[in-house]
Amino acid sequence: MKEEIYELLPPKIKSCFLNQRICTKDLQEIRFRLGQPIIVKYKNKEYFLSKCGGFSTDNENLYELTQKEMRQVLEYISNYSLYAYEDQLKQGFITLKGGHRVGIAGKAVLDHKDIKTIQYITFLNIRIAHEIEGCGDRVFPLCRKNNKLLSVLIISPPGCGKTTLLRDLIRLGSSCGQTIGLVDERSEIAACYQGVPQNNIGIRTDVMDGCPKAQGFQMLVRSMSPDLVAVDEIGKKEDVDAIEYGLHCGCGVLATVHGNSMKTIPYYDRLKNLFQRFIFLDAKNQVGHVSKILDEKENQILC
Repeated sequence: MKEEIYELLPPKIKSCFLNQRICTKDLQEIRFRLGQPIIVKYKNKEYFLSKCGGFSTDNENLYELTQKEMRQVLEYISNYSLYAYEDQLKQGFITLKGGHRVGIAGKAVLDHKDIKTIQYITFLNIRIAHEIEGCGDRVFPLCRKNNKLLSVLIISPPGCGKTTLLRDLIRLGSSCGQTIGLVDERSEIAACYQGVPQNNIGIRTDVMDGCPKAQGFQMLVRSMSPDLVAVDEIGKKEDVDAIEYGLHCGCGVLATVHGNSMKTIPYYDRLKNLFQRFIFLDAKNQVGHVSKILDEKENQILC
């Protein structure tokens, strides 16, 4: 397991993972729920952490998270200052060094209709970031025309590798001569630490880190003259507006969105006209499995 993830775990739980000697590249999630068994997603399968220190699929002798351990995890992920992460808490997650993301749930504190913060945090989901160079090699040639990367939308349910594939397409496009602007709202793609990308995103990529997608998109188009702009997880109307703005300015777009099919994606009627390639992922056999690729007319070019 990557060292930065070890540092988030209370001592007894950390020892359990050390004793297990797991392959870190196959670890996907660690879920903590107060008073409940600790659940680990590994090689796309779900396991419980047992009191004896191993992974189990049985419901007996399971390791249940204590109040003290929940408090320790929160202290570790926030460097003993949850207040410093107030802006991220409003969005329900904290991004860590290395691009790992900790999802957070508890009691939402409202300021009128807006979420002010989250209190009584009793549910955590540590999603382990994986940089897999080369995962886009197969699809990259199918997403190019005249040696230029086209506008690409990656579609899949959560946890199927959208961000990982997006990162590698950015790297490949940047390394092949195109200038790419990246709006890394959750610091998951470039994983900037003190402003410096920790992941390989290519030599011609400029990053707007921790910035909302719509604002960052327009800032990059106006200031950095990108050939393409990359954003993760389109979900709001202003995100789609920003994409249209970029396309009208002559920029291509690399983006991801949640969905199982074309018509299940948000703002389908608009997005279907904005991209030239649609890549569908699922977790069949392994995370990141490409199920199909469609062109701008929704004709299948790979299955």
